[in-house]
Amino acid sequence: MLEKATIARPYANAAFDQAIEEGKLAEWSGMLNLLSVIVSDENMRGVINNPKLSSEQLHQFITDICGNKLSKTGNNFIKVLVDAERIGLAAEIFNLFEQKRGAAEGISEVDVISAYALDDAQINAISESISKRLSKKIDINTDVDNDLIGGVIIRAGDSVVDASLRGRLKELNSIFAQ
Repeated sequence: MLEKATIARPYANAAFDQAIEEGKLAEWSGMLNLLSVIVSDENMRGVINNPKLSSEQLHQFITDICGNKLSKTGNNFIKVLVDAERIGLAAEIFNLFEQKRGAAEGISEVDVISAYALDDAQINAISESISKRLSKKIDINTDVDNDLIGGVIIRAGDSVVDASLRGRLKELNSIFAQ
């Protein structure tokens, strides 16, 4: 079976192209985020997978939940997803859209995983350092992994900097194993 991202990519590209054409990247980002949140709800997944609902009924149900947060083209996009039975991929479509949006706006997404919660000063210091290194604005996401023992792991695109104690201990172990 194809990976979800592979299936979602054409839809994300179409949404991105439409957002560029309309000059409304932020609005499309908001619509796709809302759709992602709605579709990710456990109760909503049951509705989406209900074979008794027609695609028209499901489309109407989703647009009713969205209220006035959808543009006409956003509403049409949801109809396309429902008709193609791809509405369940809304989270993947949103993530791929945001990657394209970040690249278009010169923003790079960076994940920082630390052994302990970082305070605002530490996050700002990491953000400034990486921003200078990449020569881009960055959007930083933080997470805590107690198994790191200490230090951080920083992921920016394909680059990974492992400055964790767990990573250093693995390095030492491999050196001694030789």
